[in-house]
Amino acid sequence: MKSDNYVFGMIGLGTMGRNLLLNMADHGFKVAGHDKDQAKIDTLANESGKANVKGFLSLQEFIDSLRKPRAVMLLVPAGKIVDNVIAELTPLLDEGDLIIDGGNSHFTDTNRRVEELKAKRLHFFGMGVSGGEEGARNGPSMMPGGDVKAYSVVQPIFEAVAAKVNGEPCVTYIGPGAAGHFVKMVHNGIEYGIMQMIAETYEFMRKGLKLPDEKIHSAFKTWNEGRLQSFLIEITRDILCFYEQGADHLLLHDIKDEARSKGTGKWTSQVAMDLQTPLSVVDTAVAMRDLSKYKALRTLASSFYRGEEAPLEATGEEYIQALESSLYFATIIAYAQGMHLLAQASIEFKYDLKLDRIALIWRGGCIIRSAFLQDIYLAYKNDSSLSHLLVDKSIQKKVNDLIPETRRVLSSAVTAGIAMPAQTAALSYFDSLRSAQMPSNLIQAQRDYFGAHTYERIGKEGVFHTQWFAK
Repeated sequence: MKSDNYVFGMIGLGTMGRNLLLNMADHGFKVAGHDKDQAKIDTLANESGKANVKGFLSLQEFIDSLRKPRAVMLLVPAGKIVDNVIAELTPLLDEGDLIIDGGNSHFTDTNRRVEELKAKRLHFFGMGVSGGEEGARNGPSMMPGGDVKAYSVVQPIFEAVAAKVNGEPCVTYIGPGAAGHFVKMVHNGIEYGIMQMIAETYEFMRKGLKLPDEKIHSAFKTWNEGRLQSFLIEITRDILCFYEQGADHLLLHDIKDEARSKGTGKWTSQVAMDLQTPLSVVDTAVAMRDLSKYKALRTLASSFYRGEEAPLEATGEEYIQALESSLYFATIIAYAQGMHLLAQASIEFKYDLKLDRIALIWRGGCIIRSAFLQDIYLAYKNDSSLSHLLVDKSIQKKVNDLIPETRRVLSSAVTAGIAMPAQTAALSYFDSLRSAQMPSNLIQAQRDYFGAHTYERIGKEGVFHTQWFAK
């Protein structure tokens, strides 16, 4: 194929980059890829078998092969590597060309790159891509943000390759600046929270109810056919029935209980604190991943902190439905906190986020896709100025119905010595949110007592300070 004929270029032909490029080729787009590793270029060629996909070892030849204005996407590890690739790439580009960062870059880095490349008369936008290897190959959820004119250049390609729900592509323009990467970061934070809460539910079944693997698998299988239907419940179901060839027990039981992370959950918690927006479920999930890494310390503590746990009073069968309700409740809270953070960030950073559209594109392709996202979509579609997801009347009805079983599960977990910190955080957040009067007045009095930080009074204007003790 002659040069200057490929409509899209990909730098980074690892699993995600290669599969997304093959997805584009499947939809009839002539695409090119570049990597410094010849083996990855060979893998692309072997997997494509198509004339409209070509890999290049030479960056210059890769750039020369692209139709103008050039659209080049980076799928490389976040951080300094992105800056290094951009520095190598920009001298070869012309005014009006487009660079897309499709990795999990921190949104502050994206803000900086937007301004730096604008000064060079190059278009840039950051785009969150969710769905993993399977999503990239067959249809991811994508969250592009930044230069809206630049996005219009590649919009037909992304809409073609995105996951589809009811015929609608799971991609939409998110907003200016780093809006796309910010939304992807929050997506990942919600993901952390839901994963932790699923693990807690598994622990209750395994440790508290002492259910066999087959029974736990059956519960998750049933749940995935109901209101908890989601990608994360689906893969949990599959994990709970996976045996390696010749093994007499689940592979799950051979995996170390030390959870790793790439930092996006931590970033979500950090910015939520900066924006003073409570995100207790994600905060707890991040903390539990951190605690899991202290395996030696936990093993030592387990040898002398046996506890006096009370046995669960009901049978496993009686608890299955209650656990489903508790997990569903906590999942709603995780989404609600995430959407509240997006709403506050939209104001603070002037993103003008359309929360209904975000919920819409999360319904397919992404890791947190679930049946409940349709409820979120409808809530924000009906009221785009909704102050909080839990204010929506249809959501209120769901939550109220779930509360009794949620309290039953979590109180039982406490007395049985079963840690369910993220679900407990979800319930405590809910109980605080529904409190017209919090005990924060005492905190203000304490602050004034020891630091003369002052306080406000009910029914009186002004700021007050009290001499709480005699000098």
